[in-house]
Amino acid sequence: MTSLKVNSISPNLTRRLYLSALGILGLSSWLTPFSAGAKQPEAMEAIAKIVGSNAIQNGRVKLVIPPLVESGNLVVLKVAIESPMTSTDYVKAVHIISEANPLPNIFTAYFTPRSGRAEVTTRVRLADSQRVWAIAQMSDGGYWQGYADTLVTLSACTEMI
Repeated sequence: MTSLKVNSISPNLTRRLYLSALGILGLSSWLTPFSAGAKQPEAMEAIAKIVGSNAIQNGRVKLVIPPLVESGNLVVLKVAIESPMTSTDYVKAVHIISEANPLPNIFTAYFTPRSGRAEVTTRVRLADSQRVWAIAQMSDGGYWQGYADTLVTLSACTEMI
């Protein structure tokens, strides 16, 4: 019995090998984190409610999440905002927004000049692979943002509310 030839370009490629290669390519594209998820509009609405008509600048906010997590139940999240934390120039709040969780607002941390540094390390639950934003509200009324993408292999936050 001879193997079925797929095309004349690669005569040694069998149908089974061809389908296996397609399956691997399909799986790898499925595992890649998407920058636009199904719930991204809700995340953008949450950000718009926070900043209003103010412009958001990139930079000064460093958000760190592992790029690949086995379970979305306990994901370490670290955020640090560059600021002198003086009485005239400090971070008032940092808002953490998720594009794939049932509720986009994960949490908000508030700071004062007496905080010393605008840094937070915590654990959060993530429902799926997604982009997470950190929006820093400054004392001068400005907003800065940073974001990180993560791939979650076992989802959390999927219970009905």
